[in-house]
Amino acid sequence: MGDRYYSTSTAFLEALAEAGVRYMFANLGSDHPGLIEALAQARAEGRQAELPELIVCPHETVALSAAHAYAAVSGEPQAVLVHVDSGTQNLGGAVGNASRGRAPVLIFAGSAPYTIEGELPGSRNEFIHWIQDVHDQRGILRNYTKYDNEIRTGRNVKQLVYRALQIARSEPAGPVYLVGPREVMEEQIEPCTPDPGQYTPVAPGALSPDVTAEIARAMARARHPLIVTGYLGRDTAAVAELVALCELLAIPVIESAPSHVNFPADHPMHCGYQWTTTDQNPLLAEADVILVVDCDVPWIHVTSKPSPDAEIYCVDIDPLKSQMPMWHIPARRFAAAGSRLALGQIAAFVQDNDLVDAAVVTQRRADVTAVHDAQRAARDQRERQGSGMITPQYLTACVRDALAGDDALFLTEAITNYPVVAEHLRASRPGSLIGSGGGSLGWAGGGAIGAKLAAPERTVVCLVGDGSYLFGVPSSAQWVARRYGTPALTVIFNNRGWNAPKQSALAVHPKGAAAQADDFNVSFEPAADLPGIAHAAGGAYAVNVSDPAELPQALKDALAVVHDGRSAVVAAHLPGV
Repeated sequence: MGDRYYSTSTAFLEALAEAGVRYMFANLGSDHPGLIEALAQARAEGRQAELPELIVCPHETVALSAAHAYAAVSGEPQAVLVHVDSGTQNLGGAVGNASRGRAPVLIFAGSAPYTIEGELPGSRNEFIHWIQDVHDQRGILRNYTKYDNEIRTGRNVKQLVYRALQIARSEPAGPVYLVGPREVMEEQIEPCTPDPGQYTPVAPGALSPDVTAEIARAMARARHPLIVTGYLGRDTAAVAELVALCELLAIPVIESAPSHVNFPADHPMHCGYQWTTTDQNPLLAEADVILVVDCDVPWIHVTSKPSPDAEIYCVDIDPLKSQMPMWHIPARRFAAAGSRLALGQIAAFVQDNDLVDAAVVTQRRADVTAVHDAQRAARDQRERQGSGMITPQYLTACVRDALAGDDALFLTEAITNYPVVAEHLRASRPGSLIGSGGGSLGWAGGGAIGAKLAAPERTVVCLVGDGSYLFGVPSSAQWVARRYGTPALTVIFNNRGWNAPKQSALAVHPKGAAAQADDFNVSFEPAADLPGIAHAAGGAYAVNVSDPAELPQALKDALAVVHDGRSAVVAAHLPGV
């Protein structure tokens, strides 16, 4: 080998690049000397372009959220480097978001050295190596990862990386986790060149002919068909297939807890959104045939559900939700298939077998369009400027108007204002709005970094609650954005408290002691200067707005700053919780 330094760490970094990973979002520690040296060697030899670029992230939530959003925007997996058990734990809810959001991400952590007397390079030489030695480090993430393994030798490290990413990318996609002790990552090895092309993700599946025929005939004969979806828009090309089927048969669409643009909001067949509902959805109750496609929570069983006589079909990349211990819908068929292929198959069968009843479809199209138009008119009324207070509806409309004509990419983490953002932003272009897909707050701050790296030509806009903003470690996120030139506009729906726990308590105890005394322990008073955090840590343009009349200009000024390459944070003061 001569004098060249080539170790397991070198091969690991090469494998990431060969598998298509462009960025490593990293929080380094005492377990990473091999990686640090390999990167320095590559720079010294002018080979740094052959390896992924390392993005320093002072907090692991920011690192994984950035990788998650990059993968969501680009479709390409990225890597996260964290520090042994402590960094793994500090990933916190971000790994749950990556799991539920079906984000292909490779997480790597070192582990405590396994020699203590200098037997091998990398042996224990710091007190912390004993403190961080745990029984089952990989078990920390096993509830959320598709695959985990330990690198035991550098001689097959590339194959392990390729396999991990193959599993991460195969649907349902998700995070994977590798660990490697210092001794193994320091191991001197001969370069090897296995073929990463042999580790491609599993191709998307199609419906069988009999299932295609059954679903197509049911949808065609239905008087009140309905499609419910939640994350079909992960594959932006699938949206066009859904539109084509809905136009063919005049089928209304409901987006249930959507994390993507699944169907154009301005299309006349779009009939609304639902999250945690308290009232029965009339379209859901009326439907005689329902196709649930790529949706985790198609309805809330105790408050809004289909008729017991409805024929239900479930087509999904993950139709049984095997990672959700309690999940069921009363479907006649469950089919594992890629939605883009499946919807095209159904539409083709309807057309090839002349199943369209023109008179029924024409009347239904008029009826559904009337529902869509009525919903739009009601929302327009709610957007109007109130008496001295900024409402969530007005705020979202102002953001929408400010970004009109801009190729904007919205990240939504507005929580109790999720429905408001969906209804009033009116996102219609596939890929123009994404959410984490998970249940842990703090995703959007780091997500904006990954989204901007994946789409540097687009204006990235985060719509977040004040709680979400704080969970996202804004001091770290804004610093990273400044260092790596990923400016974004963050708009905070600042109601100065946690509204979600309050609403949950009221739903279970509507007349309880907490409701009677307005005693929910959710207030963030005295109010913090949330934009000020971004200014201090990342040099962001920072402004608080409480006057509705001043909001449009504040957003215009903030966008001008973002277009000039600097982040901006606007906190709109809403009525308090």
